[in-house]
Amino acid sequence: FALVSFLALREFMSIIPVRQVDRTAILLAYLAIPAQYWFVIDDWYGMFSIFIPVYVTAVLAFRLVLAGETKGFIRSIGTLQWGLFLTVYNLSHVAFLMELDMAVPLPGGGAGLLLFLLAIVGLNDVAQYVWGKRFGSRRIVPAVSPGKTVEGFAGGVLTSMALGAALAPWLTPFGFAEGAAVGGVLAFLGFVGDVTVSAIKRDLGIKDSGGSLPGHGGILDRLDSLVFSAPIFLHFTRYFYGA
Repeated sequence: FALVSFLALREFMSIIPVRQVDRTAILLAYLAIPAQYWFVIDDWYGMFSIFIPVYVTAVLAFRLVLAGETKGFIRSIGTLQWGLFLTVYNLSHVAFLMELDMAVPLPGGGAGLLLFLLAIVGLNDVAQYVWGKRFGSRRIVPAVSPGKTVEGFAGGVLTSMALGAALAPWLTPFGFAEGAAVGGVLAFLGFVGDVTVSAIKRDLGIKDSGGSLPGHGGILDRLDSLVFSAPIFLHFTRYFYGA
């Protein structure tokens, strides 16, 4: 997962215009990856939660201040922070599912939580595409992602709810009803992540975030549905079922 975050951050930085004076700050951003994932390995939830939002953000801001170039400062610090949140901080929540201390037995362990998340989010992407192709007529965010339709979105959410209800007793501490509700929320958050990355690409005037996965675009094109669903799924599970 740390390697995936590294590849995703590298891809993000390759499509974003940067200044020459930003290079040291970019290096510091990369160095945050092993530290963030060390907190995952160590199951240090407190530091895991605040390391990038608080400490790394302060370090990057100070480094850019020391560079002495104020023109483009806001764009540079915002770009670095946004890239770290999308590719490192948010995605590291996927890995933390494996280390979560639970107050209740997990039928599939941490791997079961991970599989539940990936199955719901992955099937939601497929279901939205299939339902949209078959029944889609009303575009939901035409300026950002013309292919997304209301019918496709609704079909994806309903399919994810059904899968969530079916998988929950086998992989999670949730019951059928709660599994369905979580599945629906994950489908919605997956959609939000998808269109958010689409908006970034639209702003930059590119179709794909990269070409590392021939036929599928880049790393971010495949992980966009996890960037918001993974953190909220982790915190929900920990809050209600964590030790």
